[in-house]
Amino acid sequence: MSNPFLKQVFNKDKTFRPKRKFEPGTQRFELHKKAQASLNAGLDLKLAVQLPPGEELGDWVAVHVVDFFNRINLIYGTISDGCTEQSCPVMSGGPKYEYRWQDEHQFRKPTALSAPRYMDLLMDWIEVQINNEELFPTHVGTPFPKNFLQVVRKILSRLFRVFVHVYIHHFDLVAHMGSEAHVNTCYKHFYHFVREFGLIDTKELEPLKEMTARMCH
Repeated sequence: MSNPFLKQVFNKDKTFRPKRKFEPGTQRFELHKKAQASLNAGLDLKLAVQLPPGEELGDWVAVHVVDFFNRINLIYGTISDGCTEQSCPVMSGGPKYEYRWQDEHQFRKPTALSAPRYMDLLMDWIEVQINNEELFPTHVGTPFPKNFLQVVRKILSRLFRVFVHVYIHHFDLVAHMGSEAHVNTCYKHFYHFVREFGLIDTKELEPLKEMTARMCH
């Protein structure tokens, strides 16, 4: 793998912020390895995302959410030098879609922010969620909370917005690095996963609808 961008994206020890890892010997670690093996074997992504027989849905979803966070975080990190307050004063996906930030603390009402500020808040917020033991329990046998899938839907909807922004506003940078095939694979994997388990509203997928139709069907 000679491309430095790809080394960064697929070298599992490099990341732009503390990364949630799965402890060796745990059930999650084994599931993570199983998911990775399917991808490495070049299995059809539609099949690769399906719940393996005998596995718990919560565990399978948790493993993928953490993995998508790590990968998308890296993809954004590699183009972040080109995503500035000046180039992207509004977090958007083209002229039709503007994303406003809202959380339980600083921004209680949806607030227009620059793309880099939005991304920082988004990655910090997801990191807090996935490192919350009550939401994403690490011990085998600890049940997932009742609102687990609700939180997951919010995480994945917000991660999808990173794809929207990168594809619509920064794909020239991705292409310049020669990494479009790998970003596309990550996107297809994400898309098939959220569709398989109904984890994103169809309307949220609208900004990339045409591209997705060409790439994923």
